[in-house]
Amino acid sequence: MAIRQSDRPQVALLVTDLDNTLWDWFDTWYTSFSAMLHRLEEMSGIAQSQLEKEIRTVHQRRGTAEYSALLLELPSLRRLHPDEDLLQVYDSAIHVLNSERLRTTRLYPGVKETIEELSRRNVPVVAYTESVAYWSEWRIKKTGLDGLISTLYTAPDHDLPQGLTVDDLRRLPAEEYGLNATDHLHVPKGVLKPDVSILRKIITDRGLQPDQVVYVGDSLMKDVAMAQRAGAHDVHAQYGVVQHRAEYELLRRVSHWTDADVERERAIAAGDDIQPNYTLAKGFSELLVRFDFREA
Repeated sequence: MAIRQSDRPQVALLVTDLDNTLWDWFDTWYTSFSAMLHRLEEMSGIAQSQLEKEIRTVHQRRGTAEYSALLLELPSLRRLHPDEDLLQVYDSAIHVLNSERLRTTRLYPGVKETIEELSRRNVPVVAYTESVAYWSEWRIKKTGLDGLISTLYTAPDHDLPQGLTVDDLRRLPAEEYGLNATDHLHVPKGVLKPDVSILRKIITDRGLQPDQVVYVGDSLMKDVAMAQRAGAHDVHAQYGVVQHRAEYELLRRVSHWTDADVERERAIAAGDDIQPNYTLAKGFSELLVRFDFREA
């Protein structure tokens, strides 16, 4: 049944998650990370199961599953090459990771067209993600959303080992880094969804009421729960849900999440604890059918 225009909530701001909402972060992560992991096993002779255990320890220490200096902190590799530069020794593994990430990073169908339509209507789009700053910027730039997204909120970048700087990891010209038109703000360290403080700040900073705002994301536990607590229109990007895939177990094994986080996510994915008010089953562009977006 078609939704009549008079029945659609009128909203003036879209706030969106990034990973598995605008693009398939998991597919990119799995394809690139598993390729690197297999190459590491081949080159070092260390079993993947051992590498996975060490990787999870590092990821938990650094608070991210996208840690750029990962290889430098794996004990097995350091014992194998005590006096060598691990980034050079395993350059081939790093290369396959970066190549696969570049090859597979792309927007879901309809995302850019939808955001461009909202821009024509003078409806701003704000992105809020728990992912770290660098890779969030990189993906926004890579997918052509720099400037179409008005403001980006991310976690700060992870720490680096003592003596290593960001410039040590960068191999491209300076202009290849950072955003040109999207404002980028960091959330306080340790603030995680479904904490509503950042979403409430986004709403109040724009002089809006919660019912004038749509928030969309793929996680029931984080995105939908947060939007409901804030009083915004919650939208579940169901098309981005991947927790049921067999490949997802690799992420669980090496993730920075705690065991409690992993089990809670499993329980929510298997049950119906959190019920969204709106669901996008096919794609991001369904937002234009469900809501009446117009300038405040």
